[in-house]
Amino acid sequence: MLFAVPLTPSQISATTRLFSSAVFREMAKKGRSGAFARLFSQLDASPLRVCGTVGDAFEAAFQILKTEGLRDEYIYRAAVTQKVLLGKHSLNTASMLTEFRAGTCKADLVILNGTASVYEIKSERDSLDRLENQIESYRKVFATINVIAGESHVAKIQQLVPKEVGIMSLSRRYQISTIRDATELPGYTNPISVFESLRSAEARAVLDDFGVDVPNVPNTRLHAAMRECFSRLPAEDVQRSMVKVLKRTRNLAPLSELIGQLPRSLHAAALSTRVNSSERDRLVRAVHTPLDVARGWA
Repeated sequence: MLFAVPLTPSQISATTRLFSSAVFREMAKKGRSGAFARLFSQLDASPLRVCGTVGDAFEAAFQILKTEGLRDEYIYRAAVTQKVLLGKHSLNTASMLTEFRAGTCKADLVILNGTASVYEIKSERDSLDRLENQIESYRKVFATINVIAGESHVAKIQQLVPKEVGIMSLSRRYQISTIRDATELPGYTNPISVFESLRSAEARAVLDDFGVDVPNVPNTRLHAAMRECFSRLPAEDVQRSMVKVLKRTRNLAPLSELIGQLPRSLHAAALSTRVNSSERDRLVRAVHTPLDVARGWA
């Protein structure tokens, strides 16, 4: 496969949208994706030249989007997935959450290992306007906070965030460098904020971990009653129990085989999009489909 830049703005948009959850889910549900075929057709007349399979097309598109100035949130998420989750940990010992609610914010990416570490992504395309509010929300739920950003943002981020927040940079060569290590502060956790971030069954599991009975009240009063139970729990222990419960309920180990059958460019998508076992088989078949065939999906 051969590829080159630059692409036109509309072609860059089409390349970015190839990695949307809509395309990924459609391939998993149907074993094909009309959206993929339509987006890729916009690139056939571009400097992008790909032969082979759908997976080859994703790899070529990803190489283009890794270029500084074109990177979006997915490219950064893929970097943390490959270089931190899969590079330093394993799916047997760690888990990853995306778009996890924390107060009024949604965390871009959270890695659960011995602790809960949040990674807020600020790509070259992003503004830093909301960063201070995001940090305040994350501090109440996660023990460790990191901001990973493009090199152009680093100096400003150093001015905006507290010294306990870690700062990482994604270089022009697509390498993650640590500007400042994060300080682990589980005692800053707010048990009520943790409760509001969890699913009901997960909140019940945390209470069970503390030996606290779920209140026997009508469903209309259950949320408030469980919230009151959480308010009386010690912060550091709530953080530890949250990690324990989420690693069990959001376990990614069953996806190890799927990851081995997909190109690296799709690993982040596979670990953040729920697909069942039959959908995994359809997804793998779709990714290995020859491009000449996939062009007819539209």
